[in-house]
Amino acid sequence: NLFRMLGQMGGDRVRVASTGALSLEAVRDSGVREHPDVAALASRSEREIAVLVWNYHDDDLPAPPAPVDLRIDGVPIGEPTITHYRIDAEHSNAYEVWKKLGSPQSPTASQYRELERAGQLQLLEPARRVPTASGRVVVTFALPRQGVSLVKLAW
Repeated sequence: NLFRMLGQMGGDRVRVASTGALSLEAVRDSGVREHPDVAALASRSEREIAVLVWNYHDDDLPAPPAPVDLRIDGVPIGEPTITHYRIDAEHSNAYEVWKKLGSPQSPTASQYRELERAGQLQLLEPARRVPTASGRVVVTFALPRQGVSLVKLAW
């Protein structure tokens, strides 16, 4: 599903700043052991901005979600539509569903359909319109550890 998200990012890559991002050198030298890497990648096309945000840690252990205040500048004045996709333990994750089903080696037809549904890219919430008068949209959400969000604004 991450490739599905990346496939939805069109146009040119744009600069992103994150207060939770780790430097390449820190990740290379020490891994992601202490603080999580909460960072993003963004693109812009003629009528859309897409931002991919992740919360990564080397240890797949329970931890509080990362609070994300995503500020997107350069949005035309109006009411663009925001679409928010998510991959985490509860969304777009057939592996987690497979584990909850008891890790069946030969899934039944019903289990297989459930796994197929879970393997599709899922919305975190229904698409909605957001007003902007200043050219900036702020999207606030909690991103679970090992989670990835794709936030798209279209006008």
